Amino acid sequence: MTLKTPEEYEESIKRDVNLYLFGEKVENFWEHPIIIPSINAVKKIYELAQDDHYKELMTAKSHLTGNIINRFTHIHQSTDDLIKKVQMQRLLGQKTACCFQRCVGFDSANALYSVTYEMDKKYGTNYHKWFKNYWIDVQNQDLMVDGAMTDPKGDRSKRPIDQEDPDLFLHIIDEDDKGIYIKGAKIHQTGFLNSHKAIIMPTLSLREGEEDYAVSFGVDTNEQGITLIYGRQSCDTRKLEDGKCDIGNFKYGGQEIFVIFDNVFIPHENVFMKGEVEFSGELVNRFAGFHRQSYGGCKVGVGDALIGASALISEFQKVDRASHIKDKLIEMVHLNETLYSCGIACSSQGFQREAGNYEINMLLANVCKQNVTRFPYEICRLAEDIAGGLICTLPSEADLDSKEVGDLLKKYLKTCEDIPVKDRYKLLRFIENLTMGVSSVSYRTESMHGAGSPQAQRIMISRQMDIDQKKKLVKDLLDLE
Repeated sequence: MTLKTPEEYEESIKRDVNLYLFGEKVENFWEHPIIIPSINAVKKIYELAQDDHYKELMTAKSHLTGNIINRFTHIHQSTDDLIKKVQMQRLLGQKTACCFQRCVGFDSANALYSVTYEMDKKYGTNYHKWFKNYWIDVQNQDLMVDGAMTDPKGDRSKRPIDQEDPDLFLHIIDEDDKGIYIKGAKIHQTGFLNSHKAIIMPTLSLREGEEDYAVSFGVDTNEQGITLIYGRQSCDTRKLEDGKCDIGNFKYGGQEIFVIFDNVFIPHENVFMKGEVEFSGELVNRFAGFHRQSYGGCKVGVGDALIGASALISEFQKVDRASHIKDKLIEMVHLNETLYSCGIACSSQGFQREAGNYEINMLLANVCKQNVTRFPYEICRLAEDIAGGLICTLPSEADLDSKEVGDLLKKYLKTCEDIPVKDRYKLLRFIENLTMGVSSVSYRTESMHGAGSPQAQRIMISRQMDIDQKKKLVKDLLDLE
């Protein structure tokens, strides 16, 4: 079996995990109303991979086994693969209007594939072989894999080895003939709970003396010694109330986990970096490049949904013919398609690594993500402008349905005869959900910090922009010495 059905996926994650939410241990997390929407978003990936209409985007042929696999487990073999990745992510953003949680593991695997190859070439290690074996198992079982990079970091002015508490950066604490032992934490972990496995990576470029922090490995997400703490989201307790309209996006949602490792054992064959500090920065950069490419797809798909909601609410409120409304929608589309153009551009300008897999154009990928830190904010502003103040002052669904005041609300929320009040209510809540991050990972704020905050892209752009070559162009044009 290489392609799971949505039902098979859901059954496969029903396992014991050490999970806490609101200060209490959670049993049977797949039944928890706050968590269910995030599982639904992942199930959509498995559903579309079974659909003949979407199979070209959602699946690929493995270069490791020759089997048809879910594209989220594929190692890119061409620029066409890179382009299809972005197209697939846009599709899923459109279908879920939220974070569907599989991009980080996908990008981690593609970064590790080439970095492990280069480490083996230099040091004669077995990392590449071990990683390929690990990933073949992922492909054959159609597993969901999280990617974990971000450490708590403690005092940002200090290096990992200078921290008062060494665990503020994940590190090796012991080793024996069977494997290594890990302690530390990874934060902002998208979909960790919903994943079968995770790939752990260093969070920054490391130096001599920091070898214990230069570690990458694969681990089961329910491994002994791992504690999960579910991240809060704005208005997440709305999911615990009767009714669903107040949630906004009541079918789908994102998920963020705080992951703590306490003396977690990793067998040697699941270790993909152990002390090679000079390769840590390259792994970070390659992963970041792939993940910044991703934002030219997923955020664009969610943007499509927000633009659609803005257009619909303008119709429901009978302002759709106003020229300024049309102009705002045009601007939203312009910004959204610019993001998509960057995602496609960095993919089409990709190149082949010595390991055989394909990588994006690093400069254009960072330009893509730099735009993502800005354009969704303007798209949200315009959506809020079109929707009006009701998106942040609307009474509850319970009030709308109540015997005492429900009829009064329906009377005064009515716009015209052909528009049901409940439909207008759902749309307003949906726009609130996307623009304010209500009960989902925020489209707006996550656009800022996901795949690295803006300064991280500016640093990479400064490294890639080749100003000397641009100066040489002018010297040649003007015959300057």
